[in-house]
Amino acid sequence: MIEVSNLTVRYGGVTSLDELTVTFEAGISGLIGPNGAGKTTLFNVLSGFIRPASGSVRAFGDDVLRMPHYRRARWGMRRTFQTEQAIADLTVRDNVAMITSPLRGAPRREDVLAAIDFVGLGAPPAAKVGSLSAGQRRLVEVARAVAGKPRLILLDEPAAGLPDAETAHLTSVIRAIPGYTGALTILVDHDMSLVSAVCGTTAVLDFGRLIAAGPTASVLRDSRVTRAYLGTADI
Repeated sequence: MIEVSNLTVRYGGVTSLDELTVTFEAGISGLIGPNGAGKTTLFNVLSGFIRPASGSVRAFGDDVLRMPHYRRARWGMRRTFQTEQAIADLTVRDNVAMITSPLRGAPRREDVLAAIDFVGLGAPPAAKVGSLSAGQRRLVEVARAVAGKPRLILLDEPAAGLPDAETAHLTSVIRAIPGYTGALTILVDHDMSLVSAVCGTTAVLDFGRLIAAGPTASVLRDSRVTRAYLGTADI
């Protein structure tokens, strides 16, 4: 369980997260909202890239904000980004192997290959990442997130810009992550079909505040969500 309590982040005169309190349970949770709502800011706080002005974050009973960012990776936190992080000149296998943490039990070669197989890459582990399609490179990012022994996986818009067929494959991969890793997974994406398909619960941010949280289907029917995020009174 991830417990965020009264979390506030300010950039000069702008409050990106405004006393945010939200809980993420086991399985896959969605985190949605308009651009600038604070979704990536929350991920940056969890990852250690941003220090909040106030508030607390506890993950499985541990005080996340007291951990240096490098310890969070060793603790078992994994993250994908909106921009690709895999190194184009390295092989798929090397990219997946380099992201794992020795203090959480660096995976054997078989474990790295298993993560690559899990995402259904459709390319050999020895292929250079730079030779892959955009959809395949996105799958490499997910393989990097699931390899080793993650406890918390943060997926930041993994389906952005992908065509329908590749999004459908990615959907099946994300849906299988908790069963494969046991990790609590939080998904940020603007594709409501993807969010509906994989997220048991969803939280919605608007101007840094939580406006709705609960079972995904109910949240997406909430009038506050349709007004703030979808821009309509009905879905």
